[in-house]
Amino acid sequence: MEFIRNQLDGYGMSEAAVGYLSNLTMAVFIALVCILANFLTKKIVLKTIIHIINNNRYTWDNIILEKKVFHKLSHLVPAIIIYSSAPIFPSYEILIKKLAIIYMIIVTTMVFSALLNAVEAIYRTFEVSKIRPIKGYIQVAKILLYIIATILVISSLIGQNPLIILSGFGALSAVLMLVFKDSILGLVAGVQLSSNDMVRVGDWIEMPKYDANGDVIDITLNTVMVMNFDKTITMIPSYALISDSFKNWRGMQASGGRRIKRSINIDTSSISFCTEEMIEELQKIHYLTDYVTTRLNEINIYNMEHEINTESKVNGRQLTNIGIFREYIHQYLRNHPKIHKDMTLIVRQLAPGDNGLPLEIYAFSNDTNWAVYESVQADIFDHIFAVAPTFGLRAFQNPTGHDIVHLKESKEYSREYSSYN
Repeated sequence: MEFIRNQLDGYGMSEAAVGYLSNLTMAVFIALVCILANFLTKKIVLKTIIHIINNNRYTWDNIILEKKVFHKLSHLVPAIIIYSSAPIFPSYEILIKKLAIIYMIIVTTMVFSALLNAVEAIYRTFEVSKIRPIKGYIQVAKILLYIIATILVISSLIGQNPLIILSGFGALSAVLMLVFKDSILGLVAGVQLSSNDMVRVGDWIEMPKYDANGDVIDITLNTVMVMNFDKTITMIPSYALISDSFKNWRGMQASGGRRIKRSINIDTSSISFCTEEMIEELQKIHYLTDYVTTRLNEINIYNMEHEINTESKVNGRQLTNIGIFREYIHQYLRNHPKIHKDMTLIVRQLAPGDNGLPLEIYAFSNDTNWAVYESVQADIFDHIFAVAPTFGLRAFQNPTGHDIVHLKESKEYSREYSSYN
């Protein structure tokens, strides 16, 4: 500064003009130094760091590079130069230092925020991240970081100790609790969800209250993001998963089996005892040959031991078409390649009602994929509906318009035939 002043004094300028021009010249010089320092930092230092990172065997430092942690850190160099140059301008020294400190606080906050993002991204590369997500904790850390940065900026502007400002926050605690209510509830809920392993990223959950039915794609401090099967996104408050009930299908997916629970309603008027001709035909069915033979032997022995008159079907024990049909479905499912053999497999009768006798299939497919599961279920019932008439059974169905028209046509034909005769 003295050198610049001496040079300007040689031109015979006034003291005020010399002071003004010397300050301006020095400010331009410092700005040029800052630009040069920033250029060297980014073109030499930063490129060297990038080269080292790209050529080592680690991957986590690449993530730090992607989050631009070092790029943001390079902005501190000009701020340090400006702060160090503040004594050159005695009249503006305090103001320059304050502005430089505020800028450094903001840059440092951005660096730590980017570093936290990098930590989360690195953590996501591990399988444990699906079980124990930390995004909520990262967001809490960012909130604390921003609060601390704000306090430091304010303390720098007013020239007070940051602890004094913090002591004044006690009176604002109620307001802060109200402002950060959702964040506090979300943090507590996130801890409970994580510690109890209630939900993970990738889980299929169902929560009718929030019209959510799909896969969890993200868990944040305040919300759990669910992508529904219709590709819409539902945002559920984290604390709602603690206070309300929801269904998690993870157990089904982990077990390797998906439940099939569906009934076919049998017309009760088609249920009857098996005739000898029917038994002969049913014995030809591969899945029933051994069963029918064994049951006939048991029934004959029982009826002979109890001297039962078999001329009437009501006496003694007899085979029924519904009983053989139920056994056939059971054997069919046991031999089906898409049915899980190590899980529950039941073919049972439910209480008969207005819609006939429900014959329920309770089994598990060995593929939990939705499309495959629906295909397996449809194939099974296609076969059951098609094979039921072989056993002399009819599936129950309420009369349709076609049935009414057909009945009307039959009556008209009968009336014409009677009048013709």
